[in-house]
Amino acid sequence: MKKRHVIIVDTTLRDGEQTAGVVFANREKIRIAKMLDQIGVHQIEAGIPVMGGDEKEAIKQIVDARLNASIMGWNRAVISDIKHSLDCGVDAVAISISTSDIHIKYKLKSTREQVLKNMVKATEFAKKKGLYVSVNAEDASRTDMDFLIRFATEAKNAGADRIRYCDTIGILTPFETYKRVKHLIENIQMDVEMHMHNDFGMATANTFAGIQAGATHAGVTVVGLGERAGNAALEEVVMALKYLDNTDLDFETDRFRELAEYVSRASGRELPAWKAIVGENMFAHESGIHADGALKNPLTYEVFKPEEVGLERQIVIGKHSGTKAIIAKFHEYGIHLTDEEAVEMLARVRNAAVDLKRSLFDKELVYMYEDYIASKKEQVQ
Repeated sequence: MKKRHVIIVDTTLRDGEQTAGVVFANREKIRIAKMLDQIGVHQIEAGIPVMGGDEKEAIKQIVDARLNASIMGWNRAVISDIKHSLDCGVDAVAISISTSDIHIKYKLKSTREQVLKNMVKATEFAKKKGLYVSVNAEDASRTDMDFLIRFATEAKNAGADRIRYCDTIGILTPFETYKRVKHLIENIQMDVEMHMHNDFGMATANTFAGIQAGATHAGVTVVGLGERAGNAALEEVVMALKYLDNTDLDFETDRFRELAEYVSRASGRELPAWKAIVGENMFAHESGIHADGALKNPLTYEVFKPEEVGLERQIVIGKHSGTKAIIAKFHEYGIHLTDEEAVEMLARVRNAAVDLKRSLFDKELVYMYEDYIASKKEQVQ
């Protein structure tokens, strides 16, 4: 494995909690931060200190937990925001301001020059306080490239440690992302973080493309939690880097499922069975051809072992099953079917699956087998 320099920045506790209707209890925020730290996340964006109250208290408690990860507070480009971050004891701050003309005109009701002035002033203040600084270019994907280069250059000159490239409304494609990020890096020569949203389902792909173009940081959330359609998913980015880029970040990936389940419950959001990497169907095989291949050699239909992300392989018995899967499943129960019995049981299984509109549970299969044996005995008599 090559060791590409990629820093994982998890913003589940900030951008993830900004998902409409999601609120983490303080104890949940602290538990999530500890879990993120334990699996290997390098930097945790813990929240927005200027909100005060429970938010500020939770961030302080996360800092006091003395985790290995860097703890970051999110701020507007306002010195008073950064003072709240300092109160929490964080070692890093994100200083965020819009850079696209549509945001500057309609949201900020400001000018490009004022945006630069506010960003530089806030960055210089944070650096004087000894903080690591990420300057966030909100809506970077709709920002004029010449202005974005100027914005990043002035941030760098003010002492910023990196630029966060935000595809705020998720409009980029991986090809465009690669081209833009490569051009930006060539012109500013500083660290760039990818912060991609998933409105068109391309957040992980765009994050990956940005890293291929030279970005050093990946902004992610657990299971892709985040505003609207969410962000790039932590587990997807880490596993894609490992298996598609030959870059192992030494994460404890076998805890991914546990982490995903906890965040899903804490956020009140379903963890879909079909979710990439951590969904329970990730290693579930029903189709006869697929199940047969997986039984003979799992690598025929699996890129990595289920244990690597905290899951187990499942041979599901239902409408699309084949005889090999039926034989293997009953072998688990200590029942050794002949080929003839497997064919006859398969017909019963398929009829039941169509009637029930689902796959069958283990107990149902055993009961079905008992009925089958009983019917055979009746035929003999």
